[in-house]
Amino acid sequence: MPKVIGLTGGIATGKSTVAELLEIHGFKIVDADIASRKAVEKGSKGLEQVREVFGDEAINDQGEMDRQYVGNIVFTDDAKRLQLNQIIHPIVREIMDDEKDALLEQGHDVVMDIPLLFENGLEDTVDETWLVYASESIQVDRLMQRNDLSMEDAKARVYSQISIDKKSRMADVVIENLGSLLELKQNLEAVLKEKGYLEEQNETE
Repeated sequence: MPKVIGLTGGIATGKSTVAELLEIHGFKIVDADIASRKAVEKGSKGLEQVREVFGDEAINDQGEMDRQYVGNIVFTDDAKRLQLNQIIHPIVREIMDDEKDALLEQGHDVVMDIPLLFENGLEDTVDETWLVYASESIQVDRLMQRNDLSMEDAKARVYSQISIDKKSRMADVVIENLGSLLELKQNLEAVLKEKGYLEEQNETE
C-alpha cells in the first residue's frame, strides 16, 4: 500500500536537498512551494486577493506576485502573514491533494514537501512526518550566506517558524543535516533502510 510522507524542516535546514534525493530513490514529490506559486500565478484569483491585501506594489512588472516585497512584509508583520496564509493555503491544499491522489492511484509512495507542516497543523494529512534537522545556529549561518542577509534578518526568518528543536520532537523521523552533503545522503539512506524503502527502490531499478 503506498504511503504518504510529510517532509518538513526549518528554513535553510536542507529540506529541498532531501526532497531531491528522495526523488532519485523513486519517490514522487508534491511540492508546497510549487503549489503556492500556482496559487498566485499571473491572472489567478489568488493573485487578485494578494493585490487587495498588499496593494499594487505587491505585483511586479510581469504581472506576477513580487515575492520579495510580500516576503519582507510577512516576516515582520504577523497579521499580514495570517492574511496571506488565509488566501494561499486553501488553494495550495486543493492543488496538492489533487496531485497526491493521482499519484497514489498510480501506486506511488508520495512525499508531501511542506515547509510549514507543523505550523499549519497538517500532521494528520500524512502517514508519517519526516523532519530535516539543522541547529538554529547553522540555519542562521546558511541563510546569511545563501540570501546575503544580516544576522538580525536571518534570525528573524528562523524565529518566525516553530523552533527546529520543538519540531524534531514532534516528527516521526529526524534526518540530521549538520555537515556535508555526503553525510546527509548517508543519514537519509540509513532512514530508508530502516523503513524498508531502500531495498524496495533498488529492486525496482
